[in-house]
Amino acid sequence: MHISIVGAGPAGLLFALLAKRRRPGWRVAVHEQNAPHATFGFGVVFSQGALAFLERDAPDLHAALAARMESWPMQRIVHRDVAVDIDGNGFSAIGRLELLRFLQRLCAESGVDLRFEARLESPPAADLVVGADGLNSVVRGTEGFAPRVEQLSNRFVWYGTRRRFDCLTLTFRDSAHGPFVAHHYRYAPGMSTFIVECDAATWLRAGLERMSDAGSRAYCERVFAPDLDGHALVSNNSAWRQFPLLSNPVWSSGNRVLIGDALRSMHFSIGSGTRLAFEDAIALDRALGEAGEDVRAVLAAFERERRPVVEKLFAAAGASSRWYEAFPARMGRAGALGLAYDYMMRSGRMSPERLREQAPGFMGRVDAAGLSA
Repeated sequence: MHISIVGAGPAGLLFALLAKRRRPGWRVAVHEQNAPHATFGFGVVFSQGALAFLERDAPDLHAALAARMESWPMQRIVHRDVAVDIDGNGFSAIGRLELLRFLQRLCAESGVDLRFEARLESPPAADLVVGADGLNSVVRGTEGFAPRVEQLSNRFVWYGTRRRFDCLTLTFRDSAHGPFVAHHYRYAPGMSTFIVECDAATWLRAGLERMSDAGSRAYCERVFAPDLDGHALVSNNSAWRQFPLLSNPVWSSGNRVLIGDALRSMHFSIGSGTRLAFEDAIALDRALGEAGEDVRAVLAAFERERRPVVEKLFAAAGASSRWYEAFPARMGRAGALGLAYDYMMRSGRMSPERLREQAPGFMGRVDAAGLSA
């Protein structure tokens, strides 16, 4: 059997590795338009327990990956210079480039045919074609798919910094032009991700649409000067963008199937993009184990397992993104503790009872302040 995967991100590489390990005699090829060392963004983050599925299905990969990660047992919300820690809400992070290099090496060792700097105008010929090529997917652009895209109104930009942070933190700051929020966390001993977000009105008032990269970084460094502690922001193809909420009612067409961000985009506020990419890859590999070379049966089994999970998380991500779209008003109505509690309830997936079990210290403060009534 010949499998062609378009896109060498986390979803494409993990699926290629698992498929080749499952059937060493199969031909598995990955086509990637960029060079092997090219990546955009900085670190990727996983919520506590999010890699449990990888530990279950590929324990050797999980152990090797966990050893490369930065981890911490809680999350922090900072508002009006007051820090609120949320216990039991731990995360792990790793540099995106380090993650890709790790998977590339394992794929090469397993005999996967890795083809970098291979720009495709149409999907390659194969028994099974897997579109793992992200938001601008070539595979999704072929006949049979019906993508839907909604552009959110907030603007965000993805930076890095050499400032080392204790944990995943959301820092809310006012400026002369309006409110900002930064999502920041360390992903290596000396490097952190620093995503800056604001609403459209603030972005326009600040004149950020007219600024150069250096001007934009300098502006954000001034807004978050208390948090950066003298450290600069670092760019890597960093540009202000609106987040696209992508969904696909059709997951496969003929012998072509979508996984990862080619299938749907999850708002970065729930920290599940790479996790879902991994889970897609594992589920598609399991479907191969169940149905073998019957491609139609493979794709049916994959969708049967994954669609309920993905649709549930997509709904939660949508609710979370709407919370961020209205964060300036929420900042004005609440103190740090109230904002933190509102944040934890934003997706509709968390109940006060569940949060008391998960974060008893945090909820003790919330209940004492009467915020959960």
